[in-house]
Amino acid sequence: MYIETLSELKGEKLLKWEAFLSQAKLEADKNSTQTVLIFEDEEIIATGSRQENILKCIAVSPSRQGEDLTSKIITELRKGAFEEGFSHLFLYTKSENEHIFSSLFFYTVAKTDKVLLMENRQGAVTSFINSLNKEAAENAGACVMNCNPFTLGHRYLIETASKMCNHLYVFVVSEDKSEFSFKDRLEMVKRGTKDLENVTILETGPYLISSATFPTYFLKDRDNAEETHCELDIEIFARHFAPRFSITKRFVGTEPLSKLTDKYNESLKKLLPQKGIEFIEIPRLEISDIPVSASRVRELIKENKTAELEKIVPKSTFDYIKEVY
Repeated sequence: MYIETLSELKGEKLLKWEAFLSQAKLEADKNSTQTVLIFEDEEIIATGSRQENILKCIAVSPSRQGEDLTSKIITELRKGAFEEGFSHLFLYTKSENEHIFSSLFFYTVAKTDKVLLMENRQGAVTSFINSLNKEAAENAGACVMNCNPFTLGHRYLIETASKMCNHLYVFVVSEDKSEFSFKDRLEMVKRGTKDLENVTILETGPYLISSATFPTYFLKDRDNAEETHCELDIEIFARHFAPRFSITKRFVGTEPLSKLTDKYNESLKKLLPQKGIEFIEIPRLEISDIPVSASRVRELIKENKTAELEKIVPKSTFDYIKEVY
């Protein structure tokens, strides 16, 4: 028996790895920075992968259960993560494996019938939410937004939603995988909503629409959304964020442009009422019969079409883009 750690799989090893995961009823996720393979006579008997701080695709041959191979895989993945500066790790696996990874000092963040998300810090999700240091408000609502960048459409959704609840919490996606950095996106949202007294802007941390909770969102082929990813992200929101802030309503804008976001909204519509949270969809703002979108804003910035840009972003966003970019 021997162990190999690779940054990229190709050729025969890639084919063997894909076949091994298929037998384990796991999707072969190739978006990984490290893959550990344990071989016996040139055949894979266990494997696990890592994408930055997320551990996934962990499987052991049924005939080799009970040989502590999972622990060996996790040890190698942890070592690689720590060497790259990642100390807070997430683990993405099947729900029935909860007891296995609990024994390896991973703690459940949330789970659905199909998927389980764990982390290596006990109570970290609760600590993060408490660190936001905001009091809960009765009859509160929430929006979760990327705002890449902040447009008049985002402003319209927030302003409309703020009139339909006592307090509105706007969670800005913290993951830094968008064209505009999280720092810039957060600042644009704060500037663009500072006149709305019952609106609080907060960050999502690694717990909402992140590579750990909703990996599909950050893949190039965004239209191929996996329902399990949507369900997990919604479960985290309902289990951890909504109770902490007494959120009883979640607002979204209609989505005519992105199939992925539209599918996510459909999942929200289906699942949130089951968890006691009202789903409210607000028609997207249109200007000259064209839906306002952040993707259009990015195009106009690249094309340097200032006059058109001014028509679909708040003055605060326009000024910020001029100031920073």
